Amino acid sequence: MYAIQASNLTKKYEQVVALSGLDLTVEPGSVMGYLGPNGSGKTTTVKLLTGLVQPTVGDSTVLGLSSFKESEKIHALTGVLTETAACYHHLSAMENLLFFGALFGLPEAKVRARAEYLLKKLDLWAARGRRAGTFSTGMKQRLSLARALIHSPQVLFLDEPTSGLDPESAAIVNRMIAAMAREEGVTVLLCTHQLRYAADICSDFAILEHGRLQAAGTLPALVEASGVRPTASFRVAEGADVPEGLVQNGGCWEKTMESESEMPALVESLVAMGTPVYEALIRRPTLEDVYFTFVQETEGKESGQNAEVVE
Repeated sequence: MYAIQASNLTKKYEQVVALSGLDLTVEPGSVMGYLGPNGSGKTTTVKLLTGLVQPTVGDSTVLGLSSFKESEKIHALTGVLTETAACYHHLSAMENLLFFGALFGLPEAKVRARAEYLLKKLDLWAARGRRAGTFSTGMKQRLSLARALIHSPQVLFLDEPTSGLDPESAAIVNRMIAAMAREEGVTVLLCTHQLRYAADICSDFAILEHGRLQAAGTLPALVEASGVRPTASFRVAEGADVPEGLVQNGGCWEKTMESESEMPALVESLVAMGTPVYEALIRRPTLEDVYFTFVQETEGKESGQNAEVVE
């Protein structure tokens, strides 16, 4: 059973298509980066999956439960964190967590133990007695993540969770997300347009543009499907001879390779020519390279074109 599954999931608001024909599966325990620019349909997807809005067409399940018929059961088994902190400012950090834990019907002793664990992991233990209204933006967001995790959810929906955070708070949030997946087997759907952040903690990726899925899979699978290839880069003596096919880019000479196996032959060619080589490296395709390949390919295409899904 997939942790998350969407089939032809579509949402229209009058004449605006927010999400079109989404087919997506997320394996249990994985961290999927759900990538796309603002307005691409990421937040709409989360609302549909959690049953907050009804689809125009299609269906979806979370943990085998219908998003539209069993949303209350889904809410009890999932956590949601948006870019806007959600906590009661007049309550302390500990009081917030005890309150939200009680809403899930959990025993106070169990909630208190869980709250202590989360506050310590998120570096908020020293501030547990302070009112949340006195917290910085980063502290409020960390408390909101603790709130989303207080009932030990099986699936965690994150919508731009580090947007606007200082580097320290963002790093703490990132470590906590990775720890929840690794230690508790939590499935994470991370909606973001911050590609380097997603690359650090996600095992799988889905790329969304204009409400339509463009590709999904692991990074190696997406690299293969995108056609982006590794680049050989050399820093050599100024004015030195270089083999045919290398192109100057700034202070380096580069060549796009079909595979990394071409690198030794290129190095040998430079050495055979007597060219002093100061640096030789392979620049492997990044998530950013892949993302912009798929997103740029959608420009000018008709909206009816099918997405490419890489298993």
